[in-house]
Amino acid sequence: MSEPVVASMAEVRSHLADVIDRARRDDTPTVITRRGKAEAVLVDIDEYRRLQRLAEQGEDAWLNRLADQAEAEGTAGSVSFEEMAELLRTRNA
Repeated sequence: MSEPVVASMAEVRSHLADVIDRARRDDTPTVITRRGKAEAVLVDIDEYRRLQRLAEQGEDAWLNRLADQAEAEGTAGSVSFEEMAELLRTRNA
């Protein structure tokens, strides 16, 4: 991927087809600014899909690590739903 081009919203509006072609053909993203502040990035659809897959894989790995940690910790000190309900009933009686 090439270094991104920085363009204002007005520039992108005026040359949207060129911005899209540059992203697709040259693999060059465009950082879109508004009042000098970066607001969005236009990238090729294939790059977007690749980034989306990476994010999903990272999230899956994180959730798997959490599940592994919970399993490793075991159930010591935990209370079942039924036990908690009984504790609450006797406490409120």
